[in-house]
Order: sequence, then structure tokens, then C-alpha cells
Amino acid sequence: MKKGKLKIFLLIIFLLLFFICIYYIIFNKKYTNEDFGIKTYISSIDKDNDGIDDQTDIINNAKKYIKSKPKYKSKYYSSGYPDDEYGVCTDVVAFSLKDSGYDLMDLVYNHVKENRELYNIDTIDKNIDFRRVVNLDVYFKNTAIVLTNDINKIEEWQGGDIVVFKKHIGIVSDKRNKNGVPFIIHHANPYQIHYEEDILEQRDDIIGHYRIS
Repeated sequence: MKKGKLKIFLLIIFLLLFFICIYYIIFNKKYTNEDFGIKTYISSIDKDNDGIDDQTDIINNAKKYIKSKPKYKSKYYSSGYPDDEYGVCTDVVAFSLKDSGYDLMDLVYNHVKENRELYNIDTIDKNIDFRRVVNLDVYFKNTAIVLTNDINKIEEWQGGDIVVFKKHIGIVSDKRNKNGVPFIIHHANPYQIHYEEDILEQRDDIIGHYRIS
């Protein structure tokens, strides 16, 4: 390739990368509650007595979990909680709550035993029942604060909330897009690069929005 053509080619590549970066910065900028005049919710409970309220603890621990960059794979663990580098969407919620003082494995197990009529479970299995989206939706619907599913009511969405889709679940981020709609911390598939994503406006299958009480 002649030098002139090489320079043009490199210039095109540079401009392409430049505009991709500008697009990413503009359209993926993350905002906070303060940018929209929304008061950040602070829980009155500190379940694990670590000096951090539950709502803040949950969002902090969700971010801590995704920093480990778990690989997506659905596996059964005799320990209940995954003890290796793998995980699925429900594990984002389970570990966020566990590190905040809520053992979701025990909580769901006990709730299922006491409320069999609410769950479509033939055989109770403590090690896996808390890692199924359908079970978590039932559990949170009956034990947590039930909130709006309308993403346009942005002031009612707070970091640390739990959002449930038909076949997926995640933790609401404390970061928002330009419309004030929050990002979601989640683990959806083996090809996911970013664990904190702006997905709510692209989904039409929200079935639950909850806050630990």
C-alpha cells in the first residue's frame, strides 16, 4: 500500500474511533439522583450491623460482585451459592443480599416451606430454589416493599432496588441515563461485556420491582 493511501486509511480509522468514543460518551453518560433532584433513599435498617444502611449496602455489594467478572454458566451447587468463577442472573441478587446480611438461600427455603401454595415447586431443594427467577419474584412480592414497574416514574427507582423480568433479574444501579431511567446491574449471558447497563427502556417484560424492608 502506498504511503498516501496508508495515511488516508489510518486517518479514517482514527476518525471512526474518535466518533465511536464521542458517541459512547454522549449516549452512555451516567447521571445520578442529584442530577434530577431525586432524594436518595436511605434504609433505616442495617441488617449486618456494619454501619452501612441496607439500601446502600446492597448496591455496594452488587458492584463488588460484578467486579469479580463472573462467567455465565447455569450449574447446580451442593453449597447452594456458587463457589467458583461462574454464576447466573440470580446470583447477582443473592450475593448482593448475602453480603448485606440477608441469606437468600435460607430465607427462600423457609418461605417456601411455610407457603407451599404460593410456589409452583414439586420438590423443595434449598440449594437451587433461591436461584430461580420465578421463585424470587414470589418471595419478594410477599416479603419486600412492592414498587412501581413504570420506568417513567424515575423518582421511585433507587439504587439497591431489585427488578424482575419474566426470565431475568437484576439490581437497580445508582446511575441513570439522560432520561433519568436507572441502569441495571445484571448478568444475562456468556457474551456480556458490561455488567452495569442501560437496558430498562429496551425491555417490555418487567414483572416486579422491589425494595428490601
